[in-house]
Amino acid sequence: MDLIPDLPNDIVRDCLIRLPYKQFPAISSVCKGWRLELQLPEFFRRRKATSHSQNLFVMSQARVDPNRKPGAAKRYTTPVYRVTVLEPETGEWCELPPAPGLSNGFPLFCQFAAVGLDVVVMGGLDPETWETSNSVFIFNFASAKWRRGADMPGVRRLLFGCASDLDGTVYVAGGHDGDKNALRSAMKYDVAEDRWSFLPDMARERDECKAIFQRGKLQVIGGYRTDRQGQFEGDAEAFDVSTWQWDAVHDTFLKAGTCPRSCVGSGEELYMCCGDDVVSQKGSTWQSVGKVPAEVCNVAYVESWKEDKVVVIGCARFGEGHKTFVFDLKSLRWTEVKEDDEFSGHVQAGCHMEI
Repeated sequence: MDLIPDLPNDIVRDCLIRLPYKQFPAISSVCKGWRLELQLPEFFRRRKATSHSQNLFVMSQARVDPNRKPGAAKRYTTPVYRVTVLEPETGEWCELPPAPGLSNGFPLFCQFAAVGLDVVVMGGLDPETWETSNSVFIFNFASAKWRRGADMPGVRRLLFGCASDLDGTVYVAGGHDGDKNALRSAMKYDVAEDRWSFLPDMARERDECKAIFQRGKLQVIGGYRTDRQGQFEGDAEAFDVSTWQWDAVHDTFLKAGTCPRSCVGSGEELYMCCGDDVVSQKGSTWQSVGKVPAEVCNVAYVESWKEDKVVVIGCARFGEGHKTFVFDLKSLRWTEVKEDDEFSGHVQAGCHMEI
């Protein structure tokens, strides 16, 4: 099939891989051949190999009151969360269209995971009824449209760990049920098949845990048990996808009392914001590799990208507008990413994706 009559397909592909992701919906609507081209794994392999891929952070971010004073983060009485996108290399921000049926904003404390051209948004608290949601919404960057996924099965859980293997599967672990009972259960979601299935239970209950997928394993870090509400523990356990078993519990993974929310994986390493420091795991210990800028010392969101950079979003004091900084793990230098005032709202969750 000729992608453009009388023009070699290789030349057409070289043109298509150079187009920014915001043009994907237009490309998909041109013809069937172009739409199919965007669905091929080779298309994105070529974009990455030729340095034309784009790094994006997709986040649940509070809408800012347009009448507030500059520099302050005065919000609506009940924060309204929308999905925003940051392209850190250009500093460009934008807002995704609202998902059908979510006129009051996205659920509070919903979780994000990226799979290919899809961003999966799941769970959270309904902002109107305050009931725990088991809903799954998926935004596709090729069509620029939302669709509903299969609801999360089992008990309705909140504050669970969530991670993607970047190869079609999203993993969910821990959290708590409607009676605040911390959970040991875990499951996976096949995005293409729109199908959920359960994993074996973890060894321990883990409410407000952090999930990271690295080296073929789902790491579930920290959290706390039902009888220790809010008292974070420092252990962790990993699920080996190849053996379909949980490894032995690592009892001293973090310092006891440490919230694991800011822990992120970057290549083979783990990093997190701990107090005023950015720390890296070296063997069985954590070592400081830099200081968190004062402007973001009240950390709201941390994510890694390019295996050598970490983005940190936060504010200097409660109630102020959020700022964004990127930490270069090679040069150990910080760079501020400027944003318009409308994108200075609080960030609850998000994920990184490379398109």
